[in-house]
Amino acid sequence: MLSAFAQAFRTPDLRRKLLFTLFIMAMFRLGSYIPTPGVDSTAIQQCLAQQEEANLLDLVNLFSGGALLQLSIFALGIMPYITASIIIQLLRVVIPRFDDLHKEGQTGQAKLTQYTRYLTIFLGVLQATTTLTLARTGRMFSGCSANVLADDSWWMFLIMIIIMMAGTGVVMWLGELITERGIGNGMSLLIFTSIIARLPSQMLAIGQSGKWGAVIAILLLLFAVTLAVVFIEQAQRRIPVQYAKRMIGRRQYGGTTTYIPLKINMSGVIPVIFASSILALPLMIAQFGTQTDGWVQWISANLHQGSWVYLTIYALLILFFAFFYTVITFNPEEVADNMKRYGGFIPGIRAGRPTAEFLSYVINRITSAGALYLVIVALLPSLLIIPLKISQSQMPFGGTTLLIIVGVGLQTVKEINTQLQQHHYEGFLQ
Repeated sequence: MLSAFAQAFRTPDLRRKLLFTLFIMAMFRLGSYIPTPGVDSTAIQQCLAQQEEANLLDLVNLFSGGALLQLSIFALGIMPYITASIIIQLLRVVIPRFDDLHKEGQTGQAKLTQYTRYLTIFLGVLQATTTLTLARTGRMFSGCSANVLADDSWWMFLIMIIIMMAGTGVVMWLGELITERGIGNGMSLLIFTSIIARLPSQMLAIGQSGKWGAVIAILLLLFAVTLAVVFIEQAQRRIPVQYAKRMIGRRQYGGTTTYIPLKINMSGVIPVIFASSILALPLMIAQFGTQTDGWVQWISANLHQGSWVYLTIYALLILFFAFFYTVITFNPEEVADNMKRYGGFIPGIRAGRPTAEFLSYVINRITSAGALYLVIVALLPSLLIIPLKISQSQMPFGGTTLLIIVGVGLQTVKEINTQLQQHHYEGFLQ
């Protein structure tokens, strides 16, 4: 693998792409430390030091690399773009026009990308307004009464919203630059950068509190879970497909055998993100209510990370979205129709409706295993804080973190390997 790295940097074209990717990632991290005008950085650091409980904005803060709770110019990070992409993808089921654009190829994809950008800016304005409102009212940091806004006048409030929205646009642009001129998917790599950047400081904070045994246990667990995630993410159920021989003119076509690769976890990390986002909504709504109200107290007591009510609902939502997203991304009837149109069939299964029913049966069984795997990975960090005797906010990784790190890492390594193979070099994957 080290020799492959050396070969990659000896290849001029690949070296240029790698250095460009690293440069954009460094620019993204630099912007995460530049505070938004009108923010009191000293007060924010004091509030972060006093905060012990997990914050309702931790999911967004995770994808921004800690920039959200510091109210930097890149505070919103890549989260508005992720949300917009998911919404546009889900609208394909509801709006036929979106599904038609998806099937039109590159032209339709460009149109969907344009819609995603517009929606990203809108969500960026909405999220920036909500975040700054929480900071202005003192509800962004639990247990901290310091005023984190040095100037909370309405015109400065408007300027801060515009700057954060512009930061979202710049982050989206940086991700697209990596995709076009660098290596790998730009948006995924920016998320990967944000997550990795926080791990060393969090591990050091646990060690400085006198819990070096917990640090060693977390590192061993991280290594073991990473191996398991890599194994499952690479696993496939290959369904053989055979194509009949056809004579077109004087040429013979078909007669080949291939397979349909079905991943155990076809939905990726989307179910975990969806479940976390939905469970964060009640907590966010409760922040705007009166703290003495019964419904606010119930939400605060039962829907915080670590409670059995939260974990149960979290697991059920992951199971639901795992099946829901798989249904959206894989249509057995469409696959069966395409196979029948080109003379393909599964050995032992009749073409047409029997093929669609067989594919649905296989998908349901695979998705059941994949959904259970997602639930275990997502709940494991929350269940381990008790024996490790650390708080939820001190846990350096979560289920979403592990899935993203491993998934993005595998995708990037595969792309580098492909580039190396094009230059007749030995790649990463043996």
